[in-house]
Amino acid sequence: MPQRDYVRASRPKAPAKKAGAARGGRGKAPAAASKPWLLIALTLLTLSVFIYGLWFLRQQPVVTPEPVATPVKVAPKDELPPKPQAEPYQYIKELENKEITVEVPQQQRSVPAVLQCGSFRQQNQAEQMKAQIAFAGIATDVRRTEGSNGVWFRVVAGPYESRRAATADMNRLRQMGINTCQVRNVT
Repeated sequence: MPQRDYVRASRPKAPAKKAGAARGGRGKAPAAASKPWLLIALTLLTLSVFIYGLWFLRQQPVVTPEPVATPVKVAPKDELPPKPQAEPYQYIKELENKEITVEVPQQQRSVPAVLQCGSFRQQNQAEQMKAQIAFAGIATDVRRTEGSNGVWFRVVAGPYESRRAATADMNRLRQMGINTCQVRNVT
């Protein structure tokens, strides 16, 4: 089977040569090549303007500024105003002996919370989740619960003193890619 040249076949065909080009290549040359005197004239004009500019700058007289002696004025020393004889304001003496009492309300103790990270039907799945959470440095337990819909194995961390502490651990687990944890109140 003969090989086909697909590249050459997809190229457009070259335009037909003009009659003047076929007779020996005596067509018109580009405009810049046919008028070299124009390029030379522009170059000479630019060079002459540059040389004239240098000559003109050289003919200018050099101006040296004369040093002018100016008297230096010494500013008088800025003095402070005289100290007042008696204090015009009374609040300074009043504040020295004033006692302020502030009532601080007792904060309510927050409810303890746990962090539930999964609920599985099989214990080995719960143990795998517990191992992933252990890599984050958080201790968890697997709790077996029986409900109306069967046996569940829950992965639980805690109890924490507050929801804020549980949320901090939940955010740390989210950074590791474990997004299934929820904070729940201990009942």
